[in-house]
Amino acid sequence: MTPFEAEALWLSLRVAAASLVGVVPVSLGLALLLARGRFGGKWLVEALVNLPLVLPPVVTGLALLMVFGVRGPVGGWLYEVFGLTLAFHWSGAALAAGIMALPLVVRPLRLSLEAVDRRLEQAAATLGASPLQVFLRITLPLALPGLVAGALLGFARAFGEFGATVTFAGSIPGETQTLPVAIYTVLQRSDGEQAALRLALLSVLVSVSALVVTEWINRRALARRGA
Repeated sequence: MTPFEAEALWLSLRVAAASLVGVVPVSLGLALLLARGRFGGKWLVEALVNLPLVLPPVVTGLALLMVFGVRGPVGGWLYEVFGLTLAFHWSGAALAAGIMALPLVVRPLRLSLEAVDRRLEQAAATLGASPLQVFLRITLPLALPGLVAGALLGFARAFGEFGATVTFAGSIPGETQTLPVAIYTVLQRSDGEQAALRLALLSVLVSVSALVVTEWINRRALARRGA
């Protein structure tokens, strides 16, 4: 593995991990809202959550650039108040990857929350547990397989994100040039096929590993429910 390939791999892993740090708590809140909430307009929230699945990634990246860019309403405020710049920075790549991964984290987590036996929660509440204690000691442990599966799927999606990332964060070596972006970059060279193939194999290896672990977790969860 060349230094260029190692740098792209490390950056992709860092971006994917950072995206999960923000996406998992948001996904947990959204999954709870969709699984337990009773309110008008629920379909709209669900549609917005799933929007990254149907929008072209480049459109998502452009929307992020308009909102979080230095000239955007949120990005301009972050720059003026805190001196933070998301566009064309590795944190922007993490944001783009997280947005694209969000639906894949929410869905399995929502299904796990819907499968939790509400009678167990009611029994714990009857015994004096507070709502927070019920959630932390009953609901969350029972929904943990869905949380882990969703996080792994989200990691794989964030790891392989290209369109939104290159639009919002660009292709800056060592900063935003993740593995998929690096593959695209080396393919522009006349002698880049071998390097692109090695990078592609690395990407496939990481993504397939995440999917295999996810499937194993799902099978174990189904076996426990059937026991």
